[in-house]
Amino acid sequence: MPLPEFWQAIAQFNEQQFYACHDTLEALWLEASETDKNFYQGILQIAVACYHLGNYNWRGAVILLGEGIKRLSDYQPVYEDIDVTNLLEESNRLLKGLQQIEPEQIAQFVQKLQPSIPVRQQHSQEAILVYRLPTIIRVNDDT
Repeated sequence: MPLPEFWQAIAQFNEQQFYACHDTLEALWLEASETDKNFYQGILQIAVACYHLGNYNWRGAVILLGEGIKRLSDYQPVYEDIDVTNLLEESNRLLKGLQQIEPEQIAQFVQKLQPSIPVRQQHSQEAILVYRLPTIIRVNDDT
């Protein structure tokens, strides 16, 4: 069963407090078993990628999204009451969007990030993919 600090880190992630999430998860990561260590590090890397986005660091965001996605892939579909598959789908969608732009376009990309779930919107007869930061869904919320 995850520690309360883990749920604090998840709340920080979903509130887009990515630096605080990093600090909280890092403290857990240092004391974790090897299995949990990889899980925490995967979430931590996605959080740091999102932090890099906020600083318009295209390279840091792309590298850490890729690393976090890779690290979490073995934890699907659910681990520690987290919908890992959903987190990976959202993170992959964001990564693919970043890979389709030039690094110098990062500021415009970040400014267009949407708070809602990515959907294809019709605009002048062509579909436009709307991107957003990933969120972490808790599947068994017994609180």
